[in-house]
This record gives sequence, C-alpha cells and structure tokens, in this order.
Amino acid sequence: MAREYLDYIEFLNQTLQIPDVQQYTAIDLFAGCGGLSLGFEAAGIKTIGYEMVADCCETYRKNLRSECHQVMITPDMDFPKVQIVIGGPPCQPFSRRGKQLGKEDSRNGFPSFIEAIRKIDPDIWICENVKGLPEQNADYFKMLTDEFESLDYTVFKTVIKMDRFDVPQTRERMVMIGHRGGFIPPVENDYRITAGEALGELATQIPENAAFLTPAMDQYIAKYEAASKCKNPRDLHMDRPARTLTCRNLAGATSDMHRIRLADGRRRRITVREAARLQSFPDWFEFSGNEESQFTQIGNAVPPMFAYHLALSVIDYLQNRKGDKNA
Repeated sequence: MAREYLDYIEFLNQTLQIPDVQQYTAIDLFAGCGGLSLGFEAAGIKTIGYEMVADCCETYRKNLRSECHQVMITPDMDFPKVQIVIGGPPCQPFSRRGKQLGKEDSRNGFPSFIEAIRKIDPDIWICENVKGLPEQNADYFKMLTDEFESLDYTVFKTVIKMDRFDVPQTRERMVMIGHRGGFIPPVENDYRITAGEALGELATQIPENAAFLTPAMDQYIAKYEAASKCKNPRDLHMDRPARTLTCRNLAGATSDMHRIRLADGRRRRITVREAARLQSFPDWFEFSGNEESQFTQIGNAVPPMFAYHLALSVIDYLQNRKGDKNA
C-alpha cells in the first residue's frame, strides 16, 4: 500500500523541517555533512557535530541549528554529557571496494567511538557502517560487540535496507545500537519510492552545464556491459529505487556512473541536486564546496529519511525509560 502524499519532494521538504523545540541532545561523531543529524533534528533532537572535513562542517552549520566542531576525532578527546551518541566511523577500512585493512587501517574510527561511549555513558548510542563488516571482519566485529557490552549495553545489530524507510535507493548499511533494555527498532514500510518519484521533472530536463557522456564513453560502457554479461544496464531506472550511491559512482568511473538516459538517447551524469534527492535530502538543504566535494558529501551521508525514522524510535525508547523510572 503506497504512502498517501501528493509529492515526494514536498514530503521530504516538510518532514525534514527542524522544529523550534528540541527535547533531547545528541553528539554526532564523524558527522560528515549532517545526514544523520538532519533526521535526528527533524525528529526533535538537537545535535552537536564533530567532523574533520571543512566543507562538511560548513554544510552542517549552514543547514542545521547546531554547531559542528572541525576536529580530528581521537580516543583522548573529551565531550559534553548527552543522552544520545550517534555516528558513522569511517567505513573505508571495511568497504568491499577498499583495501580492506580493517582494524589496521589508520582511518579506523571505532577506537575513538568506543572511548567516547565510555566517557559520555549515554542512554543510547547508534553506529552506522558498511553492511559487510560482520562477515568480512568477523573477529574484529565480535571484539567490538564484546567491548560495547562490557560498558553495560545491550547491542542490537542489523543490516538495514534503506528503501524500506522512504529512501529511493537500494542502499544497505549495518547499524549497531547500544541500549539498556527495551529499544524497539523502526518498522519497515511496505512500499518503495522510485527514482522517478524522487527526481520528478528533473529527470527529463537538461540542466545548465549538463555533463553528457561522450560517444567514446558510450562505447566503453557497451563493451563493459557486454564483457560482464550485464542484464540490467547501469542507467538510472525511473520505475524502481536507484542503486546505491557512492562517492565513486557519483563523481567518476564511467562504467558505474549514475546517469540518466534522455528520450533522444543521450546520457548525462546526474546532478548534485538529483543525487541529494536520491539520498533523501530535501531541496532546501545546500551543500558547500566544489562539485566533487558535494558529490563526496552526498555519497558518504546517511540518508536523512532513514535517520528520521530511527530518531523517532530513539525518542520512544527514552520516553519509555523515563516513564519506567517515574513509575
């Protein structure tokens, strides 16, 4: 059964508006451009961001009613006491497309994340990462779980399909949630948002400075698809959710590039705004930096609509705990 709304873009723009009153506070570690924080702020949770990339911090401050500290997060950092900690430690060490150095990778943010949880002792924490972490790094994943449980948390672990939560994209991510009993995860939708619904009329337009694929690129793609026996061309299909957006397939790699085939047969790369919609960012959300930086911010982001659904479950959990303590 489809959701009853007039327009997906209007649905995003309204749902992800940030209310004036926010009843809880969360720290967002490795915050990126603020996709996770946006969903939490829209649900009524104030966020404080920590992120090392300048463009990400500027984007965060521009769109959210919160501060974002431009710092490299380390285990010896101190943080204010809050009820919620959220974040996405850098996933490159555990990505299938990376070198898969895992815990040996200098970019591994888990030691800093764990130490922050130890110091802050929040009521609940949430960590998002690549879905392959539990299988490809089973021993390290068990060590992480044991470490979190030693801090007196029940650890809920699952792989989330983002297209079940108002995100027009087949993105899958691993989510760990540390709580102290009684957390209930958000319920999946029984419908999907298509790329066509998300892009609307943008998909048929030719934007200013459109980046068209050259004939040589088209020939390369044809050879790539033939060699790989591709049954499903990588062009964007408007009748289904988009495939996963990544930094790689937004800003480069012709064979894998997210692109739209126009009615006249030409292909063009999707724009920053189109990529943002497929990642469930509202149109009022503005990205800082050059085009490559903006694509990178979008590709790395947690979809705000999924974050919004998750934040509502966090609020229910905190309110139920408060009720239990007052009973």
